[in-house]
Amino acid sequence: MTTTNPALHTSALTSLPLLARGMVRENFAVGTDRLLMVASDRLSAFDVILGEPIPGKGALLTQMALFWFGKLGHLCPNHLTGEAPESVVTAAELPQVTGRSMLVKRLKPIPVEAVVRGYLAGSGWAEYQQGQAVCGVALPPGLRNAGKLPEPIFTPAAKAEVGEHDENISYAQVEAIVGPDLAAQIKKLSIEIYQTAAAFALTKGIIIADTKFEFGLDEQGTLTLMDEVLTPDSSRYWPVEGYDAAFAAGQNPPSYDKQFVRDWLETVRINGKPWDKTPPSPHLPPDVIARTAAKYQEAMARLTA
Repeated sequence: MTTTNPALHTSALTSLPLLARGMVRENFAVGTDRLLMVASDRLSAFDVILGEPIPGKGALLTQMALFWFGKLGHLCPNHLTGEAPESVVTAAELPQVTGRSMLVKRLKPIPVEAVVRGYLAGSGWAEYQQGQAVCGVALPPGLRNAGKLPEPIFTPAAKAEVGEHDENISYAQVEAIVGPDLAAQIKKLSIEIYQTAAAFALTKGIIIADTKFEFGLDEQGTLTLMDEVLTPDSSRYWPVEGYDAAFAAGQNPPSYDKQFVRDWLETVRINGKPWDKTPPSPHLPPDVIARTAAKYQEAMARLTA
Protein backbone atom coordinates (compact mmCIF):
# COMPACT_ATOMS: atom_id res chain seq x y z
CA MET A 1 0.00 0.00 0.00
CA THR A 2 1.20 3.47 -0.81
CA THR A 3 -0.13 6.84 0.24
CA THR A 4 0.15 10.24 -1.36
CA ASN A 5 -0.81 12.06 1.82
CA PRO A 6 1.87 13.03 4.35
CA ALA A 7 2.04 11.17 7.64
CA LEU A 8 -0.63 12.28 10.11
CA HIS A 9 0.50 12.29 13.74
CA THR A 10 -2.51 14.21 15.08
CA SER A 11 -5.63 15.27 13.24
CA ALA A 12 -6.83 18.86 13.42
CA LEU A 13 -10.49 18.70 12.41
CA THR A 14 -12.49 21.71 13.52
CA SER A 15 -15.85 21.00 11.88
CA LEU A 16 -16.74 18.25 14.38
CA PRO A 17 -16.46 18.07 18.20
CA LEU A 18 -13.55 15.94 19.42
CA LEU A 19 -14.75 13.32 21.91
CA ALA A 20 -11.60 11.33 22.59
CA ARG A 21 -8.00 11.04 21.46
CA GLY A 22 -6.62 7.55 21.98
CA MET A 23 -3.26 5.94 21.31
CA VAL A 24 -3.97 5.84 17.57
CA ARG A 25 -7.58 6.83 16.90
CA GLU A 26 -9.44 10.07 17.37
CA ASN A 27 -13.22 10.03 17.75
CA PHE A 28 -15.38 12.95 16.64
CA ALA A 29 -19.11 13.34 17.30
CA VAL A 30 -21.39 13.34 14.25
CA GLY A 31 -24.73 14.33 15.70
CA THR A 32 -25.77 12.22 18.67
CA ASP A 33 -25.84 8.80 17.04
CA ARG A 34 -22.63 8.51 15.01
CA LEU A 35 -18.86 8.85 15.39
CA LEU A 36 -16.12 9.65 12.92
CA MET A 37 -13.11 7.49 13.80
CA VAL A 38 -9.86 8.80 12.34
CA ALA A 39 -6.84 6.48 12.45
CA SER A 40 -3.67 8.53 12.76
CA ASP A 41 -0.19 7.29 11.87
CA ARG A 42 0.84 7.32 15.54
CA LEU A 43 2.46 4.24 17.00
CA SER A 44 2.32 3.26 20.65
CA ALA A 45 4.51 0.78 22.50
CA PHE A 46 4.37 -0.16 26.17
CA ASP A 47 1.35 2.18 26.39
CA VAL A 48 3.49 5.18 25.38
CA ILE A 49 2.75 7.14 22.19
CA LEU A 50 5.96 7.39 20.18
CA GLY A 51 6.99 10.75 18.75
CA GLU A 52 7.46 9.68 15.15
CA PRO A 53 4.50 8.56 13.00
CA ILE A 54 4.63 5.59 10.61
CA PRO A 55 3.63 6.90 7.15
CA GLY A 56 0.58 5.12 5.73
CA LYS A 57 -0.15 3.22 8.94
CA GLY A 58 -3.54 4.78 9.71
CA ALA A 59 -4.89 4.12 6.22
CA LEU A 60 -3.59 0.57 6.30
CA LEU A 61 -5.16 -0.14 9.71
CA THR A 62 -8.48 1.22 8.52
CA GLN A 63 -8.46 -0.84 5.33
CA MET A 64 -7.50 -3.98 7.26
CA ALA A 65 -10.27 -3.43 9.81
CA LEU A 66 -12.79 -2.96 6.99
CA PHE A 67 -11.50 -6.16 5.37
CA TRP A 68 -12.07 -8.14 8.57
CA PHE A 69 -15.47 -6.56 9.30
CA GLY A 70 -16.49 -7.82 5.87
CA LYS A 71 -15.17 -11.31 6.56
CA LEU A 72 -16.84 -11.58 9.97
CA GLY A 73 -20.22 -10.03 9.26
CA HIS A 74 -21.97 -13.42 9.43
CA LEU A 75 -20.83 -13.93 13.04
CA CYS A 76 -22.02 -10.69 14.63
CA PRO A 77 -23.11 -7.13 13.84
CA ASN A 78 -20.49 -4.36 13.72
CA HIS A 79 -20.54 -0.61 14.15
CA LEU A 80 -20.17 0.40 10.49
CA THR A 81 -22.88 2.64 9.06
CA GLY A 82 -21.96 2.13 5.42
CA GLU A 83 -21.79 5.89 4.95
CA ALA A 84 -18.77 7.72 3.53
CA PRO A 85 -16.61 9.42 6.17
CA GLU A 86 -15.84 12.15 3.68
CA SER A 87 -19.50 13.22 3.75
CA VAL A 88 -19.31 14.71 7.25
CA VAL A 89 -16.23 16.96 7.02
CA THR A 90 -15.30 20.06 5.06
CA ALA A 91 -13.45 19.95 1.76
CA ALA A 92 -10.34 21.35 3.44
CA GLU A 93 -10.37 18.46 5.94
CA LEU A 94 -10.63 15.67 3.37
CA PRO A 95 -6.85 14.93 3.32
CA GLN A 96 -7.02 14.14 7.05
CA VAL A 97 -9.96 11.78 6.61
CA THR A 98 -9.83 10.06 3.23
CA GLY A 99 -8.70 6.44 3.40
CA ARG A 100 -8.08 6.44 7.14
CA SER A 101 -11.53 6.91 8.67
CA MET A 102 -14.75 5.08 9.47
CA LEU A 103 -18.18 6.59 10.07
CA VAL A 104 -19.72 4.36 12.72
CA LYS A 105 -22.69 3.95 15.02
CA ARG A 106 -22.35 5.44 18.48
CA LEU A 107 -22.58 2.56 20.95
CA LYS A 108 -22.42 2.10 24.68
CA PRO A 109 -18.87 0.71 25.08
CA ILE A 110 -18.26 -2.34 27.24
CA PRO A 111 -15.34 -1.51 29.58
CA VAL A 112 -13.56 -4.82 28.97
CA GLU A 113 -10.89 -5.74 26.42
CA ALA A 114 -11.92 -9.13 25.02
CA VAL A 115 -8.52 -10.79 24.59
CA VAL A 116 -8.21 -14.23 22.97
CA ARG A 117 -4.95 -16.15 22.92
CA GLY A 118 -4.21 -19.09 20.66
CA TYR A 119 -0.50 -19.08 21.48
CA LEU A 120 1.45 -18.32 24.62
CA ALA A 121 3.34 -15.06 24.12
CA GLY A 122 3.99 -11.63 25.58
CA SER A 123 2.36 -10.91 28.93
CA GLY A 124 0.58 -14.27 28.73
CA TRP A 125 3.91 -16.11 28.66
CA ALA A 126 5.20 -13.99 31.55
CA GLU A 127 2.09 -14.74 33.62
CA TYR A 128 2.23 -18.46 32.79
CA GLN A 129 5.78 -18.66 34.10
CA GLN A 130 4.58 -17.32 37.44
CA GLY A 131 1.88 -19.89 38.06
CA GLN A 132 0.94 -21.95 34.96
CA ALA A 133 -2.16 -19.83 34.39
CA VAL A 134 -3.19 -16.73 32.43
CA CYS A 135 -5.96 -14.50 33.81
CA GLY A 136 -7.03 -17.32 36.06
CA VAL A 137 -7.18 -19.87 33.22
CA ALA A 138 -5.14 -22.90 34.32
CA LEU A 139 -2.87 -24.30 31.61
CA PRO A 140 -0.91 -27.57 31.32
CA PRO A 141 2.65 -27.70 32.62
CA GLY A 142 5.61 -27.66 30.26
CA LEU A 143 4.35 -25.09 27.75
CA ARG A 144 6.97 -22.93 26.05
CA ASN A 145 7.23 -19.38 24.79
CA ALA A 146 5.30 -18.95 21.51
CA GLY A 147 3.79 -22.40 21.87
CA LYS A 148 0.32 -23.15 20.52
CA LEU A 149 -2.26 -23.64 23.25
CA PRO A 150 -4.44 -26.78 23.31
CA GLU A 151 -7.47 -24.50 22.73
CA PRO A 152 -7.82 -20.72 22.42
CA ILE A 153 -8.41 -19.08 25.79
CA PHE A 154 -10.31 -15.94 26.79
CA THR A 155 -8.05 -13.70 28.89
CA PRO A 156 -9.81 -10.36 29.39
CA ALA A 157 -8.37 -7.04 30.49
CA ALA A 158 -9.88 -3.98 32.09
CA LYS A 159 -9.63 -0.93 29.83
CA ALA A 160 -7.22 1.69 31.10
CA GLU A 161 -7.03 5.41 30.53
CA VAL A 162 -4.70 6.59 27.77
CA GLY A 163 -1.13 6.26 29.00
CA GLU A 164 -2.02 3.64 31.59
CA HIS A 165 -1.53 -0.11 31.28
CA ASP A 166 -4.53 -2.35 30.69
CA GLU A 167 -4.93 -4.71 33.63
CA ASN A 168 -5.47 -8.43 33.09
CA ILE A 169 -8.57 -9.59 34.95
CA SER A 170 -10.31 -12.89 35.59
CA TYR A 171 -13.50 -14.08 33.92
CA ALA A 172 -15.23 -13.75 37.30
CA GLN A 173 -14.35 -10.05 37.26
CA VAL A 174 -15.89 -9.70 33.79
CA GLU A 175 -19.09 -11.27 35.14
CA ALA A 176 -19.06 -8.76 37.99
CA ILE A 177 -18.62 -5.85 35.55
CA VAL A 178 -21.19 -6.75 32.87
CA GLY A 179 -23.24 -9.60 34.36
CA PRO A 180 -22.98 -13.37 33.79
CA ASP A 181 -25.15 -13.54 30.64
CA LEU A 182 -23.34 -10.80 28.73
CA ALA A 183 -19.95 -12.09 29.92
CA ALA A 184 -20.75 -15.53 28.52
CA GLN A 185 -21.87 -14.02 25.22
CA ILE A 186 -18.68 -11.94 24.92
CA LYS A 187 -16.45 -14.91 25.70
CA LYS A 188 -18.18 -17.27 23.25
CA LEU A 189 -18.29 -14.73 20.45
CA SER A 190 -14.68 -13.58 20.95
CA ILE A 191 -13.34 -17.13 20.69
CA GLU A 192 -15.53 -17.83 17.64
CA ILE A 193 -14.31 -14.68 15.86
CA TYR A 194 -10.69 -15.49 16.69
CA GLN A 195 -10.96 -19.07 15.45
CA THR A 196 -12.60 -17.98 12.19
CA ALA A 197 -10.02 -15.27 11.55
CA ALA A 198 -7.04 -17.40 12.55
CA ALA A 199 -8.13 -20.21 10.23
CA PHE A 200 -8.43 -17.78 7.31
CA ALA A 201 -5.12 -16.05 8.06
CA LEU A 202 -3.36 -19.42 8.15
CA THR A 203 -4.38 -19.99 4.52
CA LYS A 204 -2.46 -16.79 3.74
CA GLY A 205 0.67 -17.86 5.63
CA ILE A 206 -0.02 -15.85 8.77
CA ILE A 207 -0.40 -17.05 12.36
CA ILE A 208 -2.60 -14.83 14.53
CA ALA A 209 -1.16 -15.65 17.94
CA ASP A 210 -3.53 -13.48 19.94
CA THR A 211 -5.87 -10.54 19.50
CA LYS A 212 -8.19 -8.23 21.37
CA PHE A 213 -11.72 -7.15 20.51
CA GLU A 214 -13.88 -4.31 21.71
CA PHE A 215 -17.64 -4.52 21.92
CA GLY A 216 -20.49 -2.13 22.56
CA LEU A 217 -24.25 -2.27 22.93
CA ASP A 218 -26.62 -0.57 20.52
CA GLU A 219 -29.92 1.01 21.51
CA GLN A 220 -31.60 -2.41 21.48
CA GLY A 221 -28.88 -3.89 23.70
CA THR A 222 -27.38 -5.95 20.86
CA LEU A 223 -23.73 -6.93 21.32
CA THR A 224 -21.82 -5.22 18.50
CA LEU A 225 -18.19 -5.47 17.38
CA MET A 226 -16.54 -2.04 17.33
CA ASP A 227 -13.32 -0.05 17.09
CA GLU A 228 -10.51 -1.79 15.21
CA VAL A 229 -10.49 -5.52 14.60
CA LEU A 230 -7.64 -7.93 13.90
CA THR A 231 -5.10 -5.31 12.88
CA PRO A 232 -1.36 -5.57 13.60
CA ASP A 233 -1.95 -3.01 16.37
CA SER A 234 -4.49 -5.19 18.18
CA SER A 235 -3.09 -8.61 17.28
CA ARG A 236 0.15 -10.56 17.24
CA TYR A 237 0.85 -11.57 13.62
CA TRP A 238 3.57 -14.12 12.81
CA PRO A 239 4.59 -15.34 9.33
CA VAL A 240 4.41 -19.13 9.25
CA GLU A 241 7.79 -19.50 7.55
CA GLY A 242 9.71 -18.11 10.53
CA TYR A 243 7.73 -19.73 13.29
CA ASP A 244 9.18 -23.23 13.66
CA ALA A 245 12.83 -22.17 13.87
CA ALA A 246 12.07 -19.42 16.39
CA PHE A 247 9.94 -21.70 18.54
CA ALA A 248 12.62 -24.40 18.55
CA ALA A 249 15.16 -21.80 19.68
CA GLY A 250 12.88 -20.48 22.42
CA GLN A 251 12.67 -17.06 20.77
CA ASN A 252 9.86 -14.73 19.81
CA PRO A 253 8.95 -15.46 16.18
CA PRO A 254 9.39 -12.72 13.58
CA SER A 255 6.27 -10.56 13.56
CA TYR A 256 4.20 -8.28 11.36
CA ASP A 257 2.94 -6.33 14.33
CA LYS A 258 4.60 -3.68 16.46
CA GLN A 259 6.58 -6.32 18.37
CA PHE A 260 9.41 -5.33 16.02
CA VAL A 261 9.40 -1.82 17.53
CA ARG A 262 9.02 -3.17 21.08
CA ASP A 263 12.08 -5.37 20.56
CA TRP A 264 14.07 -2.41 19.22
CA LEU A 265 13.03 -0.24 22.17
CA GLU A 266 14.24 -2.94 24.57
CA THR A 267 17.74 -2.50 23.14
CA VAL A 268 17.81 1.30 23.49
CA ARG A 269 20.09 2.78 26.15
CA ILE A 270 19.60 6.30 27.51
CA ASN A 271 22.58 7.51 29.50
CA GLY A 272 23.70 3.91 29.64
CA LYS A 273 20.39 2.62 31.03
CA PRO A 274 17.43 0.89 29.42
CA TRP A 275 14.44 3.08 28.57
CA ASP A 276 12.05 3.02 31.54
CA LYS A 277 8.95 2.83 29.30
CA THR A 278 7.65 6.24 30.36
CA PRO A 279 7.35 9.39 28.22
CA PRO A 280 9.19 10.76 26.43
CA SER A 281 9.97 7.81 24.20
CA PRO A 282 13.27 7.35 22.37
CA HIS A 283 13.33 8.76 18.84
CA LEU A 284 12.74 6.14 16.16
CA PRO A 285 15.50 6.20 13.54
CA PRO A 286 14.47 6.35 9.86
CA ASP A 287 15.35 2.70 9.20
CA VAL A 288 13.13 1.49 12.06
CA ILE A 289 10.27 3.65 10.77
CA ALA A 290 10.71 2.29 7.24
CA ARG A 291 10.95 -1.34 8.34
CA THR A 292 7.90 -0.97 10.57
CA ALA A 293 5.88 0.49 7.71
CA ALA A 294 7.03 -2.34 5.44
CA LYS A 295 5.90 -4.98 7.96
CA TYR A 296 2.39 -3.51 8.19
CA GLN A 297 2.20 -3.32 4.40
CA GLU A 298 3.35 -6.90 3.93
CA ALA A 299 0.75 -8.19 6.39
CA MET A 300 -2.02 -6.42 4.47
CA ALA A 301 -0.70 -7.62 1.13
CA ARG A 302 -0.58 -11.23 2.28
CA LEU A 303 -4.03 -11.18 3.84
CA THR A 304 -5.73 -9.71 0.77
CA ALA A 305 -3.71 -11.50 -1.91
